[in-house]
Amino acid sequence: MKHGQGDAGRPARARKPWQGARAPLEELVEAVLNTGIASMRASPELRTLAYKVLQFDARGTNVVILGGGTGLSTVIGGNAQRADWARMPFVGLKEEFPRLKVVVCTTDDGGSTGLLLKALPMIGIGDLRKCAVSLILSENLQREYRINREGAYALAHAVQRIFNHRFPERSADARLLSDPLMLLPARQRGAVPRRLAETLRALGSRVGFGGDGPVIPPAGHCMGNLLLTSAVFRAAGGRADRPPRLGEIRKGLDDVLRAIGATPGCLFPATATPGQLKFLYSNGVEVLGQEKSAATHRHFPVERMAVELSGAPVVSSTLLRSIRDAEMIVLAPGSVYTSIIPILQIEPLTEAIRSNRKALKVLGANFWIQEGETDISHRRRGREFCVSELLEAYDRNVPGGARGLFHLVLSANLELMPGNILRNYALEGKRPIHLDRARVTAMGFRPVEATLFSPEQLKQSHVIQHDAGKFALAMRSILYAHTALGWIDAGPPPPRRAAARAPAAEPPRGPLLCRYFSSVERALGGKSFRPSVLKDVLLELAWDNRDILPDHLDRFRAARVVPAGEWHRSTEWDNVLAYYDPADRCLKAHEDLLDRPARLRGDLLIALGESLLGRYIGSRRWIERGGAGCLGTRCYEIRLRPAARRECYLNPAQLHAYLRLARMVPDPLDPDCYRTVINSGEGFLPSGLLFGLMYAWYLNNAYGGIIEYEMSLLRWPPRSLLPHHARERARRQALVNFFREEVFRHRRGGALERP
Repeated sequence: MKHGQGDAGRPARARKPWQGARAPLEELVEAVLNTGIASMRASPELRTLAYKVLQFDARGTNVVILGGGTGLSTVIGGNAQRADWARMPFVGLKEEFPRLKVVVCTTDDGGSTGLLLKALPMIGIGDLRKCAVSLILSENLQREYRINREGAYALAHAVQRIFNHRFPERSADARLLSDPLMLLPARQRGAVPRRLAETLRALGSRVGFGGDGPVIPPAGHCMGNLLLTSAVFRAAGGRADRPPRLGEIRKGLDDVLRAIGATPGCLFPATATPGQLKFLYSNGVEVLGQEKSAATHRHFPVERMAVELSGAPVVSSTLLRSIRDAEMIVLAPGSVYTSIIPILQIEPLTEAIRSNRKALKVLGANFWIQEGETDISHRRRGREFCVSELLEAYDRNVPGGARGLFHLVLSANLELMPGNILRNYALEGKRPIHLDRARVTAMGFRPVEATLFSPEQLKQSHVIQHDAGKFALAMRSILYAHTALGWIDAGPPPPRRAAARAPAAEPPRGPLLCRYFSSVERALGGKSFRPSVLKDVLLELAWDNRDILPDHLDRFRAARVVPAGEWHRSTEWDNVLAYYDPADRCLKAHEDLLDRPARLRGDLLIALGESLLGRYIGSRRWIERGGAGCLGTRCYEIRLRPAARRECYLNPAQLHAYLRLARMVPDPLDPDCYRTVINSGEGFLPSGLLFGLMYAWYLNNAYGGIIEYEMSLLRWPPRSLLPHHARERARRQALVNFFREEVFRHRRGGALERP
């Protein structure tokens, strides 16, 4: 984020009336975090308290922090993905609280982690890798390798460079796996202790060509992910026919932590059971995948979210004991739906948090909204997400609601953020999550607003994010106020009006993602593709849209590109450049799509959807005005083939239900005959094309074209519409529900419950 040109960057200091006055606890936290600024305004008593906080030794405090993504790794030890991390690698919660235990969400499915999940039965490992590097301690490196503090800084930098290296998508040099130190400049390479070098080479060789572990081509991967995966599968005896067990994951993690200078036993996956995320939006669309939730812009708020596990959740008993014995439990800043709530849907973890009645529990709120998650208010259907709505998300999605999970909500103080920086963020669609103090307090939680970003880092990097040192100091201040001053009541909050809470239920079950991908490969294996790139595109589409069931791929036998000179498809009703031809059961795409990859993906998805209807039409015809049964200008009529010859994915009852939703009217005397009236100048979507468009739009609303426009009617509450539009809205909602329940079968095997 760049500073605005020619702007003095004056802080945005004005407090809104709804923000309310600061509490003494907040004044204390600000005095500790910003001693230079606060001392000019603070009373002598407050300055004395701030001094006592800075002298307060919290190193013996048992702290557990839960989260995922960049937010978690940033507050525990700084964001090691940033190039400047090595300048100050030994900061954050790991320094303030050496007894820190870190619990990581493992349902990430993007990037390198996603590639690993395609190939191996494992949990998402990317966030574990981020945290492992951020947890490096100077004293560990000095003790383990007998080096001084200056050497520890240099070694932390070397580990950072190796673990963060990302192989290119093409022309990746697999030889680097056998010697990861080759990623370092010669001078830095020589500073790596021999024992660490041998450990990294051994781990890299196991996943490289010719190794004795799982062979993983490195293209597109992060080196750290490969090294961690190697360690885990080495602990599992090299077995790749099942997910590694909890003890094997812990041993692999601890081996790597020990080698790079982090503390073994401090880092835990939330569960050893692989899984993925499932999202239900307020328009009724229900889809799978964390990466997809951020990549698609649904224009509707998330209503429910659930973890779909491949089996019963397996959680470390050591971790559960640490949570029950903790004196402070922190939910890290991060993606509410993809980093925090997935952890809290694992019942043993939430039970352990709630059963600990003595711990001080803090929720760290995000600075900024996140597209696909908190960019659209569920309550107001607008683009003004507030802190209270984060709390409502916990109520809706965590069994039992937010009660007993945290007492305080630590939020960003926007007053000292430069106004020009806030404006520039807004121009990029990034807006702060405001603290609506009165509502948060009325919900039974205590808001704490603090300046958690570093002005020094802002000057250097021109971005605003959590500063690891300030976040840790804020935690120490809050802990001191609780233990020494008695300012915070860590008991259960007073009862309040019941909210719409997630029902207590066993997490939905799904297949291992590598087995899903294998089933897709098998489904496409016996088909003809000309050119072969069409197969690759369909494989990618299925992985990115795992709601596509393997048997959705059974209805076509081939896919091919049609030269422009042979393309004779009419454009009277559409401009889609791919379609399903029932005559030869082939997906056909115009050759122009080969130069338009995004359009190729979308149009192929439409054609795949059309293939699910198979050869359902026996005959079709136009009846001009005055024809039998028609009162409009023209009437389109189809007659269905006998059920045994339709080759249709839908059963007869489903097909008839769909045709009615597609505005086709059955003949009262002939149930296999359907008609629709098209008045002069009206548009028309044939039932087959509509099915394909809906199929593509449901999976990713960037596809499907006009359907996104038509479905925007669902954003309007029924009571605000005219009767005609209200009926049309109901039809479109029923169409969405049909695809969710009948086409993608989300009502079976653990559908999310709509309130």
